[in-house]
Amino acid sequence: MTLLLAVAAGALIGLSLGALGGGGSILAVPVLVYLLGQSAPQATTGSLVVVGVTSLIGAIAAHRAGNVLLGRGLVFGLIAIGGAVVGSAASDRVPENVLLAAFAALMLLVGGMLAWRQLRHGRGGRHRPAARPALDDPIITFSPKFACQCPRALKVLVTATVVGALTGFLGVGGGFLVVPALLIALALPMEYAAGTSLVVITITSTAALVVRAGSGAQPDWIPVAVLTATSAAAAVAGARLADRVDTDWLRTVFTVLVLGVAVYTAAQAVPALL
Repeated sequence: MTLLLAVAAGALIGLSLGALGGGGSILAVPVLVYLLGQSAPQATTGSLVVVGVTSLIGAIAAHRAGNVLLGRGLVFGLIAIGGAVVGSAASDRVPENVLLAAFAALMLLVGGMLAWRQLRHGRGGRHRPAARPALDDPIITFSPKFACQCPRALKVLVTATVVGALTGFLGVGGGFLVVPALLIALALPMEYAAGTSLVVITITSTAALVVRAGSGAQPDWIPVAVLTATSAAAAVAGARLADRVDTDWLRTVFTVLVLGVAVYTAAQAVPALL
């Protein structure tokens, strides 16, 4: 039964990561804690494995589909490593109930953001793929316009650091922040923001996992391996699905699921703090 739950949860996580460019990773910790019986420190470490491997597979599939701007993703991810290191170090010093309460608060925030976006934009039909930006340039280029690029560079620096810190501290991928950052700060079309975010998530998850190596919070690797394998396979399907169908219905279902899991996690963690 445990392995079947891991397979079902992995399929959902991977499908969301592949089709939406993020979001599914936020379910990995609750799945590992409440369905697979692991502690919060074990779950946040195991989640990094699930998220890192799945994002890597999804990024490769998205790159083959032409939906990744590799240069920008690498720069953003490298900037985020500093936050991932700090977040991973802080996670080992926080009590388990506090960690789960913080995770519940994050899920409520993400669920609220997703719901607000759904209500604001309404249900949209399938749209034509956006034209690929002409130049896959780094975030900062040394040119006469460098001064004009400083505000954008500052936005990317702050956002990347926050994403890295959340990845290291809570074991989440940060796609719910990476995608908006790539959309707004770098003005990327949605198709490329979703694919490029997987590159960033792969880098930050790997950095956070390296910092946690040998910390003592080792998860039960068999369920983690099953969850990871299923999630990775589903991410490939999700990346292919993103170009073929309207994913609005998937966003709606995922929003409801995130809010439900957030309420359940808060109900479990908050009373223990009082």
